[in-house]
Amino acid sequence: MQHEQLKAFVLDKIDDMKGRDIVELNVKGKSTVTDTMVICSGNSKRHVSSIAEHVQVEAKHAGHAPLNVEGKETGDWVLVDLGDIIVHIMQDEARDFYQLEKLWG
Repeated sequence: MQHEQLKAFVLDKIDDMKGRDIVELNVKGKSTVTDTMVICSGNSKRHVSSIAEHVQVEAKHAGHAPLNVEGKETGDWVLVDLGDIIVHIMQDEARDFYQLEKLWG
């Protein structure tokens, strides 16, 4: 999948699971790890984990298996690493505390 196709795919899968407050950050030139970060919120630990699981499973079915998934056990903040795109799914408290939009924006 090309970068824009992968980004649209990720946004669609987050929307499938009712992820909230979705933000895309272009971090090309700011990060050596990825080009784009997608950040969204979930309502609970279960919701955060479910969004991450959906993105992970659907990406794998589409032939773009994640490189890594972190934080699924706790559900406060789950990171899905798709290479060119890193997806952060967070509860509101974690999102407010870490302020990734401010850090990377």
